[in-house]
Amino acid sequence: MSDFITKKKRSHYCGSLTTADEGKSVILMGWVHRRRDHGGVIFVDLRDREGIVQVVFNPDRSSAAHEEAKKIRSEYVLAVAGKVHLRPAGMENPELPTGGVEIMVDELEILNEAKTPPFALNEKTDISENVRLKYRYLDLRRPELQRNLILRSNVAAQTRAFFQGEGFIEVETPFLTKSTPEGARDYLVPSRINKGMFYALPQSPQIFKQLLMVSGFDRYCQIVKCFRDEDLRADRQPEFTQIDIEMSFICEEDIICIMERFMARIFKACLGVELTLPFPRIPYHEAMARYGKDNPDIRFKMELTDLTDIVRNSGFNLFKEVGATGGVVKSFKIENGGSLSRKDLDGLKDFVAIYGAKGLAWAKINPDGWTSPIFKFLKEEEVNAIAERMCLNDGDLIVFVADTPAIVNDALGNLRLHLAKKLGLIDPARFAFTWVTEFPLFEYSDTEKRWVSTHHPFTSPVMEDLPFLKTEPGRIRARAYDLVLNGSEIGGGSIRIHQQEVQAMMFEALGLGEQEARSKFGFLLDALEYGTPPHGGLAFGLDRLIMLMTGAESIRDVIAFPKTQKATCLLSDAPSPVGIEQLMELSLKIVQ
Repeated sequence: MSDFITKKKRSHYCGSLTTADEGKSVILMGWVHRRRDHGGVIFVDLRDREGIVQVVFNPDRSSAAHEEAKKIRSEYVLAVAGKVHLRPAGMENPELPTGGVEIMVDELEILNEAKTPPFALNEKTDISENVRLKYRYLDLRRPELQRNLILRSNVAAQTRAFFQGEGFIEVETPFLTKSTPEGARDYLVPSRINKGMFYALPQSPQIFKQLLMVSGFDRYCQIVKCFRDEDLRADRQPEFTQIDIEMSFICEEDIICIMERFMARIFKACLGVELTLPFPRIPYHEAMARYGKDNPDIRFKMELTDLTDIVRNSGFNLFKEVGATGGVVKSFKIENGGSLSRKDLDGLKDFVAIYGAKGLAWAKINPDGWTSPIFKFLKEEEVNAIAERMCLNDGDLIVFVADTPAIVNDALGNLRLHLAKKLGLIDPARFAFTWVTEFPLFEYSDTEKRWVSTHHPFTSPVMEDLPFLKTEPGRIRARAYDLVLNGSEIGGGSIRIHQQEVQAMMFEALGLGEQEARSKFGFLLDALEYGTPPHGGLAFGLDRLIMLMTGAESIRDVIAFPKTQKATCLLSDAPSPVGIEQLMELSLKIVQ
């Protein structure tokens, strides 16, 4: 057994040493990040989770350590004992926190050797993500990924401390629960004891946290794993982590104020960033009108402007047809956007086509008039009215899309974001929060031919809108709210229904008969009859929040062992087949 492990013990982390430690005797342990042999003196960058420090093997100081250092290769595990020295003048490395010092080594022990890694860990490479995920334990040695996960740990610690200080009680809710397929697909778990029966892994602890409010816990919180069997993308995983919250005897204002203080706490404590409170609030319909999205990125301008009333009788047939059939014509301007070429503009037509738009019109504003393929179809008073409404100046560029409201908002909302990235209009260092409120309670599903919940069936309607329940359910507003950061929804919640008769009305509006509603949610309906307090809550997506805080390109870079976009784990080869004996125990048969 190594003396370094049993007796001498590590005294410092590599990344913790500074010029203030000059002259100290230290014992360090870590991995070889980089090795350089300069005419007999060997330099090694030694790395652990806290950072990198240069250690020096000089034969004049310790010939034994220097001789042993000749064997060192990348990713070997070392223990060294030595003394902290200031680096020679002009040899400092300002890019490293430890760049002003080096360790002159007296003793070295190679604790373990290492094969040559399948990709370099000491530099950024274009290695495929599949290779990185297969060797995730090596990928996680890279400093940037370690920083991401350390930040995640700090955020979790600050979360628990904040909510404990606010009187919240952390309660663990079940992972094996009942399938209630109202949203995404459930992950099902067959029961061995109850043949032919299945548990579901929770998509959220929604019902249980509401039951905790019925139970009188008043304030609940939990950092919890959730599961959804849905198609994946850069900011989704089949298993994900929520910061889950529920409170009794509150209204929207109470929740919003506490959550803003929570965000201010973690950004200050974990990033050193001061947030300005309160965050702006935008009703859903205003967000759609101004940004084309219910998760608007407000770090840049280019807001949408409705021009339907100005151009509905114009000589441009598309504008006229759309205006006559209930569609809309919208536009936004790019200040000083005249630099976009005709080729660039033609490419924008292909971009909006992805979102269903049949075309895109544009106009460049010049001192001597407009340059635009549609200019000749517009009357002078229409051009002047557009210029006045949009506050146009020489050098501006405007783009138009005309179609149904949904297509126009989708196309221009995404084009706005695409152009802001292309033109460098987004400050990557800025954190811009906004609340989106007053969502529709229902949305119509063309596939199911019925109204479905926009959020979930336990969201309370705005009570003054209840008269529209049977006649115009699309008009009913929900007491729901999302918190959006830099164009990504990081959390959402609502005030819940706490009266059994209102919940029954909600199920009826969703087409759930009494028997079906009782089969799926009977235990909640029963609980609502035993004195349920007014309550509401919210859940933050921890993975997505950390991705935005770190500036990571993918949510997979802030999760220790993520799945691929096909929901597979390349490291452990999951999912994988199981033996016939296990299937027989569960009374299951694989059908090809």
